[in-house]
Amino acid sequence: MGHTATAEAGSGGLTATEHRLANGLRVVLSEDHLTPVAAVCLWYDVGSRHEVEGRTGLAHLFEHLMFQGSKQVHGNGHFELVQGAGGSLNGTTSFERTNYFETMPTHQLELALWLEADRMGSLLAALDDESMENQRDVVKNERRQRYDNVPYGTAFEKLTALAYPEGHPYHHTPIGSMADLDAATLEDARNFFRTYYAPNNAVLSVVGDIDPVQTLAWIEKYFGSIPQHDGKRPPRDGSLPEVIGEQLREVVEEEVPARALMAAYRLPHDGTRECDAADLALTVLGGGESSRLHNRLVRRDRTAVAAGFGLLRLAGAPSLGWLDVKTSGGVEVPQIEAAVDEELARFAAEGPTPEEMERAQAQLEREWLDRLGTVAGRADELCRFAVLFGDPQLALTAVDRVLAVTAEEVQAVAAAKLRPDNRAVLVYEPVATDESDSDEEEGADQ
Repeated sequence: MGHTATAEAGSGGLTATEHRLANGLRVVLSEDHLTPVAAVCLWYDVGSRHEVEGRTGLAHLFEHLMFQGSKQVHGNGHFELVQGAGGSLNGTTSFERTNYFETMPTHQLELALWLEADRMGSLLAALDDESMENQRDVVKNERRQRYDNVPYGTAFEKLTALAYPEGHPYHHTPIGSMADLDAATLEDARNFFRTYYAPNNAVLSVVGDIDPVQTLAWIEKYFGSIPQHDGKRPPRDGSLPEVIGEQLREVVEEEVPARALMAAYRLPHDGTRECDAADLALTVLGGGESSRLHNRLVRRDRTAVAAGFGLLRLAGAPSLGWLDVKTSGGVEVPQIEAAVDEELARFAAEGPTPEEMERAQAQLEREWLDRLGTVAGRADELCRFAVLFGDPQLALTAVDRVLAVTAEEVQAVAAAKLRPDNRAVLVYEPVATDESDSDEEEGADQ
């Protein structure tokens, strides 16, 4: 114990210890005295994949409700207490989990643990119609701001719905639909909390300038008396055929600044060697300004202003390779698409060069070091590997698995997966508004 972050390969000298309370709460501690701060991260094993038809968005709505007070902390008190103590905090929801996190000065660690325990154990005491309506409106407004009323904001929801068929647990995104948010009742929320917000459905990690014995004593004191709940049903099966088998396509006419080509490719599940190989392939092809697609489309052809290809890692369903190209000037999407397919076919036939492999592996290693180099990032990674793969120690050696992948494996996954019959495609075509029409008549620069 007591190691600090270094830039070494492997675990980088980092360690983590694991504990389990009698009520089932899993605890991971990682001691690091480099700076006088401590991060608390709590992952609940519930996300949008656990929701049922007609009640989408509950996981995300509940993320907001967790900041609306509990038995001993009223209203906005969680934010006020943490920020008043010099800390920062937030929560997020994904397909596969909901997480809550604080970074505190070391001497305020006990406060963060008490706050998380209070809402895990007593949120229902404060959950009422007023807080429900308040946060329902907040989430609906967030949907408008992030999805409905921004350029290309509909892309994530539309591509997800295309890539995962109707009825699949990943078919809908965590934000939920307006209709389902309106339909959610207070009793729905209470049942959701009872089912999923239990200690035996959570992993708590504490990382940083901590005394492990004292920290564990605080965790036992505040979390130990919270009863477990055994009514959780496993998420629906997210497995699918390895390839889609056809190209799924949708043209979207919206008020966007430029034409765009976006696509989602079905890729291997997170936690597999094949997924790491796919990550390297996408990094070579579209990870930054040295990538093949950027060099081809932006630098050489000048047909695009941006071109990226990244991996959305998923453990309970096939991961998605996310292609995003914004066109320049009056360039048509078929020209962009032909160039993309040409580059993907060439990569599948030839594979990466040794220089590209070295650069891609170094890029992913740097990203791994960035995540583990902060107490908050390391706490989150420890929770992720504990919840999704059962072993938080895997977080400390993830880079070894990436560095062990060969160029042949990268070429093989690209040849098998990065094909036109294994993608869902969105084509964005701009539509002129009345205001832009009048601007053009006045000679305004578009």
